[in-house]
Amino acid sequence: MTVDTVFDKIIRREIPADIVYEDDLALAFKDINPQAPVHILVIPKQQIVKISDARSQHRDLLGHLLLTAQQVAEQAGLENGYRLVINDGADGGQTVYHLHIHILGGRSLGWPPG
Repeated sequence: MTVDTVFDKIIRREIPADIVYEDDLALAFKDINPQAPVHILVIPKQQIVKISDARSQHRDLLGHLLLTAQQVAEQAGLENGYRLVINDGADGGQTVYHLHIHILGGRSLGWPPG
């Protein structure tokens, strides 16, 4: 069972967001609490609660999300590199239970991240 999240409300335009990309399957917008000079979220319009809930029928959508993240990163000018992050569950740091990919860039990112 899915729960209506802030991301669902952004998709429906009930909450404003700085949208940088949209197509039939995905939406990308700037994070309101950026952790890097460039911090953009890519979300599927179809709600998948978390990556561990994804199944084989989501294969094409997941591939689309990664290619969308690549395109958005390029449009954001991240030619020196960037990091893609997907948090999964409470221990993974997920705070919004609607699958999303963080694009982080614009500075050198250390490792390990957390």
